[in-house]
Amino acid sequence: MSPTPRPALQRVVVVLNPNSTGDGPSNARALHDSLALRAPDLPVELLETEHAGHAEVLAHDAVAAREGVLVVSASGDGGYHEVVNGVVAAGREGHTTGLAAVLPSGNANDHASATHRRPLADAIVDAATSGAVERMDLLEVRTSDGQHRVAHSYAGVGITPVAAAALNEHDLDAAKETFLVLRAFWRYRPLLVEHAGRRISIDSLVFANIDRMGKYAQLAPDSAPDDGRFETLLIPHRSKLRLLADFTRVLRGVHEVESRSTPYVFTTTAPMPLQLDGEVLTVPGGTEVSVGCARLALRTVL
Repeated sequence: MSPTPRPALQRVVVVLNPNSTGDGPSNARALHDSLALRAPDLPVELLETEHAGHAEVLAHDAVAAREGVLVVSASGDGGYHEVVNGVVAAGREGHTTGLAAVLPSGNANDHASATHRRPLADAIVDAATSGAVERMDLLEVRTSDGQHRVAHSYAGVGITPVAAAALNEHDLDAAKETFLVLRAFWRYRPLLVEHAGRRISIDSLVFANIDRMGKYAQLAPDSAPDDGRFETLLIPHRSKLRLLADFTRVLRGVHEVESRSTPYVFTTTAPMPLQLDGEVLTVPGGTEVSVGCARLALRTVL
């Protein structure tokens, strides 16, 4: 008689920032208590981050320590970005049974809005009892200076990461946020990149694994995070008024978007910020950047 296979989900680790001003800590405790009642045989552990980047380390170590660990990020897109990279890094080392999921608890929850079909607790209980584990694509970003990251939702250069960098420097209320975005918009200068043998002056270049960016920007209604493709939105530089018109078209979901399965490769001509799920990474000038689709690279519950 063959041995009974071990379940795909054997443990849940919830990563949270204890100093968050949002609802991450309370959401994490509520998920812990709910799972204790509904799946009492499933161990659930709460882990607190101590500094920026710590969530990635905690996720990696949790997955590397044992099989079948689901790492839940009680955060927004940025915190989940760290957890996904930690789980994927452990997978590259041979620890391939890890899973990641997000418990939306931040200002930016694009990934959860685009992918969640039901409450996370329901998905976890289902996975623990029936083994219902799903897979989705990730954006894979490689640079010629040795950086290798993944993004669960989007990556981009141009006005989007410039505005994000400005917002990350401040504690915000609505008025400050609006002021900083507008200031970044009017101070913004176009970027010059090389692609396919020619130089392009751009205002924004965004790669997306989901159908939206932000609360209102619709990129591609027919996009899916498990279709083996990603969307490319290029806004060439013309003028501030034309840029505003292009953003209006993005908000309406009518801007031209290219769907592709092969990597998009470009070279920076000067240092520039690259935004990955809201996290900003500086890329040196003269760096080749390749953005591709890592097909079904993330195990998750939805």
